[in-house]
Amino acid sequence: MKTQIEPPTTEQYITYAVDAIRTEQNALELLIQQLDERFVQACELIRNCKGRVVVTGMGKSGHIGRKIAATFASTGSPAFFMHPGEAGHGDLGMLVPGDVLLAISNSGESDEIKTLLPVVKQLSIPLISISRDKRGMLPKSADVALTLGASEEACPLGLAPTSSTTATLALGDAIAVALVHARDFTSEDFALSHPAGALGRKLLMRVSDLMHQAEKDLQLPLVNTDTTLHNALFVMTSGRLGMAVVVDDNNKVVGIFTDGDLRRCLEKKIDLETPMSQIMTPNPKQVSKNMRASDALSVMNEKAISQLLIVDDEQQLEGVISIHDLLQAGVS
Repeated sequence: MKTQIEPPTTEQYITYAVDAIRTEQNALELLIQQLDERFVQACELIRNCKGRVVVTGMGKSGHIGRKIAATFASTGSPAFFMHPGEAGHGDLGMLVPGDVLLAISNSGESDEIKTLLPVVKQLSIPLISISRDKRGMLPKSADVALTLGASEEACPLGLAPTSSTTATLALGDAIAVALVHARDFTSEDFALSHPAGALGRKLLMRVSDLMHQAEKDLQLPLVNTDTTLHNALFVMTSGRLGMAVVVDDNNKVVGIFTDGDLRRCLEKKIDLETPMSQIMTPNPKQVSKNMRASDALSVMNEKAISQLLIVDDEQQLEGVISIHDLLQAGVS
């Protein structure tokens, strides 16, 4: 029967946490010292891979391996996780010539992974290993044996994988980041694998996806420079944009007349027969339909405006987009 002990004090809890974090921090410092030509070789194997990076690992190494595979896949290196236990019962068929196998085992002696090695060799699959040191069967069988260094686990019993898994995750991230640089991987490339949610909307959605345009709406609110305030009001109220776009004789955008302009005209008691050329706001902010929707929102916030005009190369109106359109679409 276990002896009951007093629960830790607040200070003790904080001390335990600080000690654990510092121990893992030391493991990362040790990892940095392990980086050498082997890291470069591993990156080059993955960069030149014609197939997929197949990541495998048992237990906690497997959990870390899943995250590494996911990070590779989202940063331009097609990858997936293969459970080593299931691989020995058929899932090894996931591995085909042209792939690269990244196997994780802190001891380098995972039985489930060792079982796979003869087949991996027969298929001529390049093998990258991640382990504490080079003494196990796995690193000895690898084409590139990456090591973490003999760090101390943060677990006070020295049993639960803590520092070692932190270092493994950091090493996987380091490979992924190095390959982002090596491939000149851009935010546009990143967006193609992240189409959903706020990130996808930020990177993929364009002004053209949300703007009001003549083909979709009944009519864009266009008026000429000599259109009177009286007639412009009919154009404004017939639409739903609360504005009129002023164009010259060549249909080029030269100004805008908004609800705010109308309020100022009423305050000044401007005659209803006054032409737009005298009361419009000249040179309104214009953007291309190819602009990211998130960038359009930034422009509106910066200029303290609620609408943007979308024009073509000839400065002719293609559409209108409002801040409400962007917010309703979830752009932020």
